[in-house]
Amino acid sequence: MEEAKLEFSHEALVVIGKKAFEKKTGARALRSIFENFMLDAMYHLPSNKGESSFLVTPAVVRGEVPLLAQKYRKTA
Repeated sequence: MEEAKLEFSHEALVVIGKKAFEKKTGARALRSIFENFMLDAMYHLPSNKGESSFLVTPAVVRGEVPLLAQKYRKTA
């Protein structure tokens, strides 16, 4: 799990913020939003061999596409 990289596009963060604002429940809303799109990726993460990169996009946050692992290269 230490070899995983998680990145968020600016647009994805905006969508997350809007969803949290709509729910009006503070940090609990954020946790629920994150769990909705990250649960499958967190479950499969230990079985990924090597370095993995995850890019969260607005489509991922809205549930239109799954959060998929991609291989990345370490930079020195």
